[in-house]
Amino acid sequence: MKILYGVQGTGNGHTTRARIMAKAFAAVGAQVDWVFSGRERDKFFDMEVFGDFQSYRGMTFATQNGKIQFFKTMMTSNIAQLYQDVKKVNVEGYDFIINDFEPVSAWAAKRAGKKVIGISHQNAFFYDIPKVGNNFFVDWFMHNFAPVTLPVGLHWHHFNQPILPPLVEASHYPNTSTPKHYLVYLPFAGLDDIVPQLREFPEYDFFVYQPVDAAYDDGHIHVRPFSREGFQQDLHRCEGVICSAGFELPSEAIHLGKKLLVQPVAGQVEQKSNAIALEQLGYGKATKRFDVATLREWLPQKPPAQPRNYPDVAKALVNWLMQGGSEDISGLQQQLWQEILAQPTADSRLLESV
Repeated sequence: MKILYGVQGTGNGHTTRARIMAKAFAAVGAQVDWVFSGRERDKFFDMEVFGDFQSYRGMTFATQNGKIQFFKTMMTSNIAQLYQDVKKVNVEGYDFIINDFEPVSAWAAKRAGKKVIGISHQNAFFYDIPKVGNNFFVDWFMHNFAPVTLPVGLHWHHFNQPILPPLVEASHYPNTSTPKHYLVYLPFAGLDDIVPQLREFPEYDFFVYQPVDAAYDDGHIHVRPFSREGFQQDLHRCEGVICSAGFELPSEAIHLGKKLLVQPVAGQVEQKSNAIALEQLGYGKATKRFDVATLREWLPQKPPAQPRNYPDVAKALVNWLMQGGSEDISGLQQQLWQEILAQPTADSRLLESV
């Protein structure tokens, strides 16, 4: 089986999903050619699993104060360069073309009249799920940024739509819950926006990941530089997670049974919608402000009784592709959600229409 797989490289979540899929493909001996765009090649890290991947400028989201500016993204993008990059991607000779919200390979396939399977959290927004702040332009942008012919969405719940559970990477770390230990990852906030609030709770230990040169401890506040191994260790042994309302980290927290407080980035429709979904499902608490009052109310609350334990979605997707990749994913959807239902702590709401 030979596959072309495009990945939007501006966010770590997309690359994380790609790593999970790369390992699943390697297990069955599939040949995968990877296309990444959205940042300079030397800005990618820990990319050995992707071999000699292709890299293009693509389209980088314009942001202001952590808020994605969709119109500005379109206006500041180098469309001529994008078109040249699209022409460079060879989409011939592949059994499947898969895309995770990556525009260069998606438009190359569309230009050649090829079918594209989109596997991403963004594709869940093609369907009737909890949404906040959606409008015509945002909806058009989400559909046309990286066009696909078969959108396969990923989410924490199926919402009676053709949506699969999240891709969560298997871990070799033991999953424990150290009382009053919390992981803090707010990528659009600086230490000055985070530390003063945490100082008010000296009985708790906070492990705060920020772009610093070296780790240091300031009493009960432990500042750490970005490190995948260190981050995973702290994630697996903490009691709860404080983070933005993205998709990957909350998915891992839910999977591991961690208490969850999210602050959606202002103006990001995806994050605001994720925050609403988390609260509707009872998987976490959302807040507009990272302040002492919110922490005082949330920190004493008990963590979930049990981890969610999402199934091996990557393996199931690869098996589905090996069997032909039918455009009707209802069988795959039922299989995966039923695996969650088989757990003693399964949420009965998952049974609805699956």
